[in-house]
Amino acid sequence: MQNAQIFEQSIKINASATIVERCITDQSLMHRWLNPILRCESVGQWSTDVGSRSRFIINIPWLQPTLKSVVIDRKPGLVVWQFQGFFKGRDRWECQPAEQGTRLVNRFEFEIPNPIVSWGFNSFAAQWTQNDMKAQLRRLKLVAEEIYRRECSH
Repeated sequence: MQNAQIFEQSIKINASATIVERCITDQSLMHRWLNPILRCESVGQWSTDVGSRSRFIINIPWLQPTLKSVVIDRKPGLVVWQFQGFFKGRDRWECQPAEQGTRLVNRFEFEIPNPIVSWGFNSFAAQWTQNDMKAQLRRLKLVAEEIYRRECSH
């Protein structure tokens, strides 16, 4: 991607990498931390195995822009979705075990082929997108830490 933009965020989560990974790969848990205007639907059976397909739909009345995605890399603690639509790029989620808990890194690398859409995004939505990524990580942290507390108390 020659004109790629990269937004990278990270957060420290007081939960194991296994629990954090589950929050990224379990569809019902994912919907607890995704932006409420964003919906993720599987194409076929839900999975995060390489080759699995899904679509991320932005719930904007009458438009509902959609990104079609496919998992292109999957290892323990790592999921990379590649997507096509009004954006082309990758969304990489990596759980890095830390001394106490996990450091989660989200790297959103993309380009916008349509120059008008690109101008609109950069003028109006780029800052919102970065702030939303940070908010999603904070929500994911809350979900993961809640699961960790619940599982450790048993």
